Amino acid sequence: MSTINHSITEVLYEPPGPKTRRCIAVATAISLVLLAGLLLAALHRFYVTGQLNPKYWSLFAKHTTWRFLARGLSGTLKVALMSSAISFVAGLLLMLGRIGKNRVVGGISTVLIELSRGIPTLLFIYFFFLLAPQFGLKISPFWKITLPVSLSAAGVVAEMLRSGVNAVPKGQREAALSLGMRDRSVFFKIIFPQAFRYVIPSLISEIVIVLKDTTFAYVVNYSDLMQNSRVLISNYDALLSVYLVTAGIYILINYVLNKISVFLAERRNVSVG
Repeated sequence: MSTINHSITEVLYEPPGPKTRRCIAVATAISLVLLAGLLLAALHRFYVTGQLNPKYWSLFAKHTTWRFLARGLSGTLKVALMSSAISFVAGLLLMLGRIGKNRVVGGISTVLIELSRGIPTLLFIYFFFLLAPQFGLKISPFWKITLPVSLSAAGVVAEMLRSGVNAVPKGQREAALSLGMRDRSVFFKIIFPQAFRYVIPSLISEIVIVLKDTTFAYVVNYSDLMQNSRVLISNYDALLSVYLVTAGIYILINYVLNKISVFLAERRNVSVG
């Protein structure tokens, strides 16, 4: 399998020749110079407008600031982890319904998957925040953000799992059935474990999206990283500095998740989209 994939990669992505490498090097150098110029121009603009004044950055010298941000980050990670777990279970059920033999269940599962993938996360949040209480559903802010994010990701997870199942060679199922195994045992003992390994990198990439969706927590007044950052901005009037530090935290987390995804993909020789 690895030899086949390697040969396909070589065919699709032929190593560049000397002339192409020189063009790439020149284009890279020009891009770096332009980026450096934009960065210097932005820093100059921030200096002129007083955004680099120490008073806007001194709050990060206080341990209480970092403790407050850490408390918000803890809330963000709790929502992201719980949403990821719920979306995986829901996605698995939807996938099983879609690939099952029952046409009615398959049709319902397909509709639910398309709704999950097509409706923006914010609309799900508004439903749980504004409409759910009118039906007598009283839930905490944690679940008002966790459930919508989970529903939004469930359809994507279902399609990821289905693509993994379809990637498993059909002959394995036929061979297992010929040995007398039941269809359900074949799926959960042979097909699904392989499919799951195929899509692990994609599932980790989906966690990045889930993490980004948690930034809508301000709508339901849940204390997450973005909400606590807004509080700091309100208290210290430090818009630029707080947003830059907050963005850096999100970038660091997403970078780590992306590296994990790439590492797992390389171990299994699976391409990361």
